This record gives sequence, structure tokens and C-alpha cells, in this order.
Amino acid sequence: METINVKNSDDNNIHEHEHDGGEELKISEIIMTIIGIVILVISFVISKKLSISPLLLNIMYGLSYICIGYTIFFKAIKHLFKKDMFDENLLMTIATVGAFFTNDYIEGVIVILLYKIGEFLEDKATENSKKKIKESLSINVSYANLKLGNEIKKIEPQNVKIGDIIIVKSGERVPLDGIVINGNTNIDTSSLTGESKPVSIKENDKILSGVINLSNVIEIKVTNTYENSTSTKIMKLITEAVDNKSKTENFISRFSKIYTPIVILIALILLVILPVFFNIPFVTALREHVLIFLVVSCPCALVISVPLGFFIGIGTCSKNGILVKGSNYLDILSSVKKVAFDKTGTLTKGEFEITNICNKSNLSDDKLLEIVALCELFSNHYIAKSIVKSYNKKLDKSKIIEHSEIAGYGIVAKIEDMNVIVGNEKLLNKNNIEVDKQNKVGTIVHVAINNEYAGNIILSDNLKDGVEELINNLKKIGIKETILLTGDKKDIANDLKNKINIDRVYSELLPKDKVDIIKNIKEKDENKLKIAYVGDGINDSPVLASADVGISMGHGSDLAIETSDIVLMTDEPHKIVDCIKISKNTKNIVMQNIIFAISVKIIVLILSTFGSISMWLAIFADVGVSLIAILNCMRIFRKKI
Repeated sequence: METINVKNSDDNNIHEHEHDGGEELKISEIIMTIIGIVILVISFVISKKLSISPLLLNIMYGLSYICIGYTIFFKAIKHLFKKDMFDENLLMTIATVGAFFTNDYIEGVIVILLYKIGEFLEDKATENSKKKIKESLSINVSYANLKLGNEIKKIEPQNVKIGDIIIVKSGERVPLDGIVINGNTNIDTSSLTGESKPVSIKENDKILSGVINLSNVIEIKVTNTYENSTSTKIMKLITEAVDNKSKTENFISRFSKIYTPIVILIALILLVILPVFFNIPFVTALREHVLIFLVVSCPCALVISVPLGFFIGIGTCSKNGILVKGSNYLDILSSVKKVAFDKTGTLTKGEFEITNICNKSNLSDDKLLEIVALCELFSNHYIAKSIVKSYNKKLDKSKIIEHSEIAGYGIVAKIEDMNVIVGNEKLLNKNNIEVDKQNKVGTIVHVAINNEYAGNIILSDNLKDGVEELINNLKKIGIKETILLTGDKKDIANDLKNKINIDRVYSELLPKDKVDIIKNIKEKDENKLKIAYVGDGINDSPVLASADVGISMGHGSDLAIETSDIVLMTDEPHKIVDCIKISKNTKNIVMQNIIFAISVKIIVLILSTFGSISMWLAIFADVGVSLIAILNCMRIFRKKI
């Protein structure tokens, strides 16, 4: 590679935009909380050691309460004018303000303080989980080395255009998608694929943004803008995933909106019934029954732990090279009982290799293959490319005298002094040449030389590593049926069925046929079992969208990746099993939290109605249960798949 003078003329023009008012607000809340705690401690000590006016003492407790709980109070007021007025902020405000009205000042301040501590710890746990995910996906780059003549200018990747040449040095992360035009190196793709083994890359190879250059300096011709590059899309998907709520989360949101007004109504009913029918003094009923009932009833554990659990599940998938575009898809995947597959590029490599040569001519096998490769040299068809690649020798283009490609049939050419026809049976029959019938499975390319049948070449698509075990592993984790949907011929599809023990096969399909089959399977299923579809091509996009969950291979077409709900960033089919395992584990832990939180609350609510518990137990039923649920969520990260 040529020597290049590095000139970082614009280093000072690259800025990190990290002005975050939210962080300042959190710091101010912490400071105010600390001030409130100091006032509370001083007030308590003074009340024990000195003779002080009760009014002044109560004012000090009030100041402490305001410093600690002002954000909760203002949120409750603010939400009164919105749809989400009935939330935990309103419950806590009613409960603690009520404590003041019953002269339980210290208890009121302590309740709001413990609630704030629980809230702080919950935020901290959420931030830590997000930080772990961001660290595992820190694939965006803040600069690109743009080549301008013999100089390099360091600029923001947003300013690089398609066609520009960028330099990536050893240890640097690739900022934009492109093609290597100079140099060869090893790259670390773990941030995109989860694969720790370095990958070799050379000239004319595609390279994705977000990978790390491990050894030599390389030059890359940019093929995608920053906004459309792989790393940017991945980070966008991860960010949007948190906002795309699952059905379980939507249930919790709906639950809290119905639950809170019901709790407040029950509290009001208790406040009337207990004094009237049970002769309990109004103040006692308020302090020992109603207020404790309100504190216990806060649904914090559910509201916080459910979205947190799914967020951690998405992060765990990301660490394993699996992109989930929303927690609803992770939720649905946990219930999937049927998985349908495309064949080429999904279960097979999509790289055809010659498996048999039937030579009927007087030429050697090598010479016959050379003639066929010369005929196919100018074709972009995947079969033609596979034949040229399989020949694996330098071809002399000067031997091609005439060349004509007939779409859907094959090639007619003159190679040296020979008139050659290479193609399917229809093409040879069209030229009155009878072909030999073959019983072997594969794609058959027939050859005729000077109007005489010269033989045929059979090509087969090889299975990807691990496909044989894939179907068995899916059965082990609860998948009831596996289905193959392919455009290939029936004999090829059935051969694959026998090799990997797939349950059902549909062959010779067009894209619309695949969609119709998926819809038909869903309509006829009396049990309404969820179905996932796995594919990688442009023709898979419609069926990816029609399945309950669409899963695409990360090396597939852009349209398939865009249409799918889950993206496997490597061509490793076993990641489907990994993703289903993570989804099931996430759903199990989320449901554990829901059942645990509701069970504890029901028990404590019943006890509080009869005045059998203290405010401290009520606090545990709220803050304590929330923290236990959060700690339970962290098990998703640690679970081995």
C-alpha cells in the first residue's frame, strides 16, 4: 500500500454532543433528597434532646418531606390532567400526605424516603442493564479517515459520501459499509455477530461498519452513507426496540390504569365502612388501614420489572449476534410452536458445487468443464458463477468467439472451433438434441458440442454447518412442527427433507405461494399455534411479514432484513435455537415477577384491610418486591444458552 501523509486538520471540529439536561435533573434530585434526610435527622435529634415547639418541629418535618418527595408530588399533580392520572405517584402522594394529616409526620417522611431510595435503585439497575447492552453494541464510530490524494482528513462519518475512499488502521473500528480496494487484514466481527474468531478479508470483499480492523491498514470504497450503514441501523433498531412494547407490557400498562382507580375507590369505601360498621375511629381507620392499604397497592414491581425484563432479553440476544426489533417479537417467539424455513441461503449455503460430471464426449472431463466455464463466464446467473468458481483455473477469454445468453434456458456460444450449447433440457430439445435422463438429485446443466450430446454437469447446494442438528434441537425446546418452503424442484426438496428430518415440505413455490401456505397453515390450525418463518432473500420478504415472527439471516437481502422482526447477524442457523431459548427464559422470568408481585400484594392488601400489618411491611410489599423483581430480571443476563 502507498505511503500516506496523515493530516488531522479537522480534529478540533469534531465534537461530542452530550448535553443532557436529564442527568442534571437527577443530580438535583439527589442533592434535594440528601438535604431532606439531613433535615429529618436534625428534626428527630432535636425532638429527643431539646424542648422545641411542636409547630416548628412539624414545619421541619414538612420541609424534609418536600425536599425528598417534591418530584413525586408534582408528577401526581401533572398527571391529574392526563390520561395516566392513576399511577403510583398519585397513590404515594395520597398515602404520605394522609400520614401528615394523622400526625404521623416521621412515618410519612420515612415512607416517601424509602420509596425514593427504591426508585433510585430501580433506575440504577435499569441504567446498568442499558450500559451493559450499549457496551456490547458500541459499534458506532465518531470519525472516519477520508483519503484526499496523499493526505488523510479526519472527519465525522456523517459527512462521508458514497464512492469516497476511507482508510482504516489497525485497531480502528470501520465507520461505514464498503468494499476493500487495497490491502488485506483480519477483522473482529464480534460486535455484530457474536463470533469471536477473527475473519480474513481481502481486496474486493465487502466490509461492514462496526467491525474492528485487527492487523493491516486497508482502503475502503464507501458503498453506504452513515445513516444507511450497518452499525447505525443496528443501534437504531436497539434503541427503537425498547419503545416497541410487548403484549405483556401492554397488559401491565392497561392493568395499572384500571388497578389504580379501583384501589383508590376501595380505600374510600374502607374509610366509610370501617368507622360506620366496625366502630373503628375515623383517624385509626385512615392511619392503620386505608393509608397502609394505599402504600401496599402501588404496582411499582410490575410497571418496572416487566419492561426491564424484556429489555435485558433483547440485550442478551444482541450479545449473541441476534437483533430483536421489539420486545413484542421476543414475547411472541417464546410461544412459537412451528418454524418454517426457506432453503437456499437459509439452510443451505447458496453456493453450488459440482457433484458429478457425466461425460459423453471424446474430451477429458477437465476440457469439457473448461468449455462449459467459458460459456458461463459472462453470465451473472448463480449457476453460471458456481461453474466458473468450481473450475478454479484461469480462463482464456480469447477462446470465446461468439456468445449469446437465452434467459431461462442457457447459453449458446462458439468456443474455439466448437459450437456449444449449455443449459437446461428445454434448450437442447429446442435444438433437436436428445438428453440423457438423470436420477441423481441436483441442478442439471446439459452440454451439446457441434449438435451432439456431450454430457451433463450436476451441481448441488451444500448444507450450512449445524443444519442436521438444528431440527432435532428445535424439537427439544418445544417446536412441534418444522416446514420447508422452497422454489426448488420436488426431488431436491424431498432430498433435503430426508437429510435433515424436516416434517413438511412444499416445493416449486413462488413468493406469493409461500405467503398463501403460511396463511393457510394458520387458518387451519385449530389450536392457533404461533409460526415463525426463517429466510434471507428478497422473495422471502412477503412471507417474513405474514408470519407471526419473521427471522432473517444478517447476510441476506436488505429488504428481507428490513421486513423481518428478528435478524441473525451470522449465517448460523443454530442461532434460531439460541434466540428461542432466550425468549422463553425472558418470558418465564417476567411471568415469575408478575405472579410474585401480585401474590405478595394480594396477601398484604388483605392483611392491611384488617389492620394486621405495620407501615414497614407495607413498604416492603412495594419497594422490596420491586427490588426482588429487578434482581430476578438480572438472571436473564447470566443464563447460559
